[in-house]
Amino acid sequence: MEENHELYMRRALELATLGAGHVSPNPLVGCVIVANGQIIGEGWHKRYGQAHAEVNAVNSVTNKELLQEATVYVTLEPCSHFGKTPPCADLLVSSGVRRVVVCNYDPNPLVAGKGLDKLRNAGIEVITGILEAEGRELNRRFLCFMEKKRPYITLKWAQTPDGFVARENFDSKWISNALARKLVHKWRTEEDAILVGTQTAFYDNPQLNARDWQGRNPVRVVLDWHNRLPRHLHLFDGKQRTLVLCKELPEHSSEMVEYIALHTERTSAVQIGEALYLHKIQAIVVEGGSQLLQMFVQENYWDEAMQFVGNENFGNGIAAPILPQKPTSVENIKENQFFRYKNTL
Repeated sequence: MEENHELYMRRALELATLGAGHVSPNPLVGCVIVANGQIIGEGWHKRYGQAHAEVNAVNSVTNKELLQEATVYVTLEPCSHFGKTPPCADLLVSSGVRRVVVCNYDPNPLVAGKGLDKLRNAGIEVITGILEAEGRELNRRFLCFMEKKRPYITLKWAQTPDGFVARENFDSKWISNALARKLVHKWRTEEDAILVGTQTAFYDNPQLNARDWQGRNPVRVVLDWHNRLPRHLHLFDGKQRTLVLCKELPEHSSEMVEYIALHTERTSAVQIGEALYLHKIQAIVVEGGSQLLQMFVQENYWDEAMQFVGNENFGNGIAAPILPQKPTSVENIKENQFFRYKNTL
């Protein structure tokens, strides 16, 4: 029923979110199959390298004869090429479905309309653009990487109510509360990489992992322009992949610590983004320090920002970055406040 397109697509989008933290660099995709006004199959892309959403949905259908009358709702254009798995467009054609309703076109050059063409050429009705804005928000990282040729960039920091990210001696522990820190570790499992600057790496000695949440660890990225950071820091412990952005390549390296030379006199946010794009980093969180964060703000090279505000004033110290936008949402995390920003400039 045509009036239910949004209802079923919303369910497909809901299913797609279940793959968060498991499918990158692939997009999040959900699929719902409907026949005679009833959902007869559902699926989502669960893990990179494994079956796509359409495959899981078709496999979940008990009575395969119903596929002849079915409408398939899928959040992203079905793939048309052989990758880790066979083309989903071919599966839908061979299944004999009547109609395919798609949320978003896939800008990946390997797909880019070819999946929809396969379906139409097979006589399958194709409807596009259902809940398109919601689909783009869901896959904002993937779409940014494909369309803008750069990672999706999130800025994240915690600050005091009087506007400082650390004391004058660079001590910043702990501004946010335990629940806020747990949320940050959850979000880390859903991002490709985390970037910190030299001062943050030296004074905080962060591990940049997801130890407080079950899931994958992100790639660690550190800006160490003159290769001055000591080797005893957690960043160089070899426990997870680490990229070091620097001016010139050093003599030392290891399997888990890769150096990326930018070969310029001065770094910039755009340079960093371009280098990480070439290393297939689809989404990155810039976690500090303040100078690095402000560089991304000044170059207007960011997509969203997450700001935690604690409940203890420092009086003086290292100033927090300042955004030109107003927050899009505000919520309380116990005694802390959490502000989210979207870059609309």
